[in-house]
Amino acid sequence: TDRQTDRLTDCAFTSPAQLFNRRRHPQTGAMPPPDTMFCSQQINIPPELPDILKQFTKAAIRTQPQDVLQWSAAYFCALARGDTLPVKERLEMPVATQKTDTGLTPGLVKILHKQLAPKENVTKEELEERWKDLCLPKEQLDSLLGLGNFETNVEWMKFFALSCSALSGTILSAMKHACEILTEDPEGGAARIPFDTFVFLYTYLVQLDGEIPQAQIDSFLRSLEEPVNRQEGMVQPSNFANLDGLETSD
Repeated sequence: TDRQTDRLTDCAFTSPAQLFNRRRHPQTGAMPPPDTMFCSQQINIPPELPDILKQFTKAAIRTQPQDVLQWSAAYFCALARGDTLPVKERLEMPVATQKTDTGLTPGLVKILHKQLAPKENVTKEELEERWKDLCLPKEQLDSLLGLGNFETNVEWMKFFALSCSALSGTILSAMKHACEILTEDPEGGAARIPFDTFVFLYTYLVQLDGEIPQAQIDSFLRSLEEPVNRQEGMVQPSNFANLDGLETSD
C-alpha cells in the first residue's frame, strides 16, 4: 500500500542536519574525531534531490520492474521530458495468463494506456520503446502485434483490447479488465465505462476470435441495453458478469 511504501522510503532519506546531529554523543554532545566528521556544509546537496529520490524509490517499489536499471532510465527520461511516468498507481502482484506468465499486469496496461491513448494511433517503434521501458518480454509484444495484424502504425484501442485479453482466458474477463482499467470511478467502485467504448472493444475481440455468430453477438449487446439506459449510457462488469455462453476462450 502507499502507507507501507512511505514507511520504506522515509527510512531511506534523512537530511544532512539530522545525520549531523546523530553523530553527536547522546550524553556529552561531543563530536567524533575529525576524520569521521560529517558536516552539512562540506557537501552542496541540491534542495530538490531528496524528494526526487524519495519519489523515485516509492515509484520503484510500487512498479516492481523486472530490470531496475532499464526502468530507471525510462523513469528519469520521462521525468525530464514531462511525460507520463512508467509508474503503477499501486503495488500489485503479477497476473499469469492461462497460456503463459508474461509479466503483463493490469497496472502495466494502464501505464501504457495513459502514455499512448492520447495519440489514438502510435507507431510500432514508439510502442516497442514503451514496452521495453516496462521491461516486458518482446515475444509477447510481437505475438499481440501479429494477432492484430499491425504493421507500421498501431490503433491504440485495438491493441489495448488485445492487451486485456492477454490478462485473462475469456473475452468477458478481458472486458472486465478493460472496465477496471478505463473507468474513472474510484478504486473498488462500479468500474463504469461508456457503452460505446465497451461495444468497440468487445466487437473487435469477438470478430477477431471468429467463432461467435453475429446473431449471438447482437443478442448479447441488446441484453445490456436496459442496464445501460438506467446508468446513463454507462456499462459496468456487474451487468455482464453472470451472462454465460456468449463467448469462447481467447
